Amino acid sequence: MNANEIRALVDAGKTVFCDTESYVVVKHKKVPSEYLIKCLDNDYCIGLTHRDNQTLNGTYFFCKD
Repeated sequence: MNANEIRALVDAGKTVFCDTESYVVVKHKKVPSEYLIKCLDNDYCIGLTHRDNQTLNGTYFFCKD
């Protein structure tokens, strides 16, 4: 999956995970155009991509919906 596919799935209301089900892709609450990878265990977040807006900060993304 690439960054645009992940964004489209999240926008469609699907749940997208990064590497494990402990990390989920969410939209930033204050900046809706920004997507984050959120750890469900401790609420720590990191950007979905690097500054180039395409290189992903995870290796394996999947959707269970």
